[in-house]
Amino acid sequence: MNEKMKKELEKFAARIRLETMKEFRALGFGHVGGSMSIIDTLAVLYGEVMNIDPEAPRWDDRDWLVVSKGHAGPAVYATLALKGYFPLEELLTLNKPGTNLPSHCDRNKTVGIDMTTGSLGQGVSTAIGAALGNRLDKKANYTYLIIGDGECDEGQVWEGALFAAHQKLDNLIAFVDENKKQLDGYTKDVNDLGDIKAKFESFHWHAQRVDGADVEQIYNAIQEAKNTKGKPSVIVLDTIKGKGCYFAENAEANHHMVIEASQADKAIEELERKVVEL
Repeated sequence: MNEKMKKELEKFAARIRLETMKEFRALGFGHVGGSMSIIDTLAVLYGEVMNIDPEAPRWDDRDWLVVSKGHAGPAVYATLALKGYFPLEELLTLNKPGTNLPSHCDRNKTVGIDMTTGSLGQGVSTAIGAALGNRLDKKANYTYLIIGDGECDEGQVWEGALFAAHQKLDNLIAFVDENKKQLDGYTKDVNDLGDIKAKFESFHWHAQRVDGADVEQIYNAIQEAKNTKGKPSVIVLDTIKGKGCYFAENAEANHHMVIEASQADKAIEELERKVVEL
């Protein structure tokens, strides 16, 4: 990755964080922590990696993204709006009556969403189905999947992992957002997952671990995954829940938060400064 691309992706990530915070400012509450922690990955996917066309969101040969941790929808919506799938102004309707931007991802409501998600674990199965179906149709596209670390408590994740490896789905690249927390506490206290990378390796996946806030590491890991044939790939993202939002990063309970207007305004001011600096 050259320096120009790196700076562009870092700026794109900062813009996604800014627009995501504006969504939460308008609503007054939401899944701040898990939205913010995957934004650098979204910036790399939509900014450089994925083969997409915002003017043809259902294009048959597009790359797919399934965000199985569907409560991170606000970050995905901000990304889609910045890419031109729908107007930025629509972001301010997040989770309000009549919106096309519900709390969790819904392909029937939001332009650019490939799969409805929110019931944890199920996005793993649907992403695997999409990857297998596309391969059977002899398409050259990729299916990308984002899973939460707490979500990995679900047995469905590991059933899917076993099946994907058995099918040798090398057109499937998954990301585990290892932000170390889930709804009701730290993952190590709720249900210790141990070494997630090693677990996927034991299920015969190609596995890597990277800094989930480093766009260059994420991009390079995706290229390595694409060059790995005969097995699915997973990239474990070492992240911070609430990354880039001062009050969320520092909060003990930051899965779903009530957001004071003053907090949001300060966060927006800081994020606007970051965008300008980049």
